[in-house]
Amino acid sequence: MELTLGIPALLFPAISLTMLAYNARYLAIAALIRNLHSQYEESASEKVRLQVQKLRKRLTIIKNMQAVAILSFLLAVITMFLLYIEHALWAQIVFGISLLALMVSLILSLIEVQLSTKALGIQLQNIENKK
Repeated sequence: MELTLGIPALLFPAISLTMLAYNARYLAIAALIRNLHSQYEESASEKVRLQVQKLRKRLTIIKNMQAVAILSFLLAVITMFLLYIEHALWAQIVFGISLLALMVSLILSLIEVQLSTKALGIQLQNIENKK
């Protein structure tokens, strides 16, 4: 397969949209942590402390998702530069690494979604048990 400038450029909108989604997740969790922090200040509840611990894990995953997505974006740009200076073999190698980084980012996103869904399930179960 011949790698042209257009192929790595196709990753730009995908990675940009992915970064927007990751940033929205980060902001939502940050707001939740601030809310839980104020609740913890008032009650020092063990449940709140445990929720914050789980949110810390999710924040770490989101940070890694963002870092790997940025790496993928950077490698796509380097690929385009390598194609520009006519280093096709290196461009193919770097582009392959860029695709792998994007896959890792998406896998981390899947893991974070699973954790988020599990946490929401626990919340729903608590509500249902109080009926």
